[in-house]
Amino acid sequence: MKKIQLIALILPLSILMVNCSSAGKGKSAYVEAKKISYETDIKPIITTSCTPCHMPPQGRKEPFQNYEQVKEHITAIIARVKLPQEDRKFMPPVNKKPALTNDQVAVLVQWQQQNMPQ
Repeated sequence: MKKIQLIALILPLSILMVNCSSAGKGKSAYVEAKKISYETDIKPIITTSCTPCHMPPQGRKEPFQNYEQVKEHITAIIARVKLPQEDRKFMPPVNKKPALTNDQVAVLVQWQQQNMPQ
């Protein structure tokens, strides 16, 4: 009799534990699958961190004024913002703008991985 009671207790608990652990996995997969768009997510980062150097008429570098230009240069942008800050190619220049946060860099990377939706 005790054996049946023990099984009756263990079985629902094991089902509950399996569902709880898979629910956590589902949530993180949902967070990772968030769709990044140029207009909502990328443009504000570029506008804040890359002006005025990459925004004509003041800009003397590759222009990042619109979706097409940023899309064309996204690999180089990501490479430059990931460099150590003491590297002379690091962007944005330390004396002009603060470095992008890890979250901002992750958004750029995720956008590129999602084939850069507009």
